[in-house]
Amino acid sequence: MAETKSAPLTPELYAYVLAHNPPLDPVRRALVESTHTLFPDNALKQVAEEQAPLLAFLVRLTGARNVVEVGTFTGLSALSMAQALPEDGRLITLDISEEWTAHARAAWAEAGVADRIDLRIAPALDSLRALPAEPHIDLAFIDANKDGYIDYWEEIVPRLRPGGLIVVDNVLFMGQVVDPAVTGGPGAHIREFNAHVAADRRTEAVMLTVADGLTLARRTG
Repeated sequence: MAETKSAPLTPELYAYVLAHNPPLDPVRRALVESTHTLFPDNALKQVAEEQAPLLAFLVRLTGARNVVEVGTFTGLSALSMAQALPEDGRLITLDISEEWTAHARAAWAEAGVADRIDLRIAPALDSLRALPAEPHIDLAFIDANKDGYIDYWEEIVPRLRPGGLIVVDNVLFMGQVVDPAVTGGPGAHIREFNAHVAADRRTEAVMLTVADGLTLARRTG
């Protein structure tokens, strides 16, 4: 059995990690706090604080200009990626909630990046299928309903340019992926998705123990 080299993530160590990451600007900090205040029962849908600068870093690293996000919630991940885009870059983000995304729109406007973000309110699968079929996406981020992950993946991969990147959140789903007692629900859907990605020869993927698990996949063919 493989031995982990990961240090136990105590509250003190987590605070240390955040302190050594790029800090959230005032708009993103306020968005994190207001999301927990206004939507306490759903606040876990927001990306982890360390993921916000990571997503921005990946946009800059890949030189992305065309980004697609599946799952907007209150807009922290979209805001982080939009801030990292060049002026001619565009981010399409997909959601079905007018309530949550109204909060997102306000934050994007305050940050001055609303003109870079195209929010589409509709079932995400319909919105993905309406995108041009040819490879044009530089970076995609999937963080929505877990039973739709495989379908989202299958719509995105053919539209991803060679060398383009897909980032997928919650791929450990609170450890449920290795719990044999979990035979249904989101944990089982994520387990099935992870197996699907591992078998996909169009991409090269790595799974990381960031937050609730993060997969990075690069299109190779």
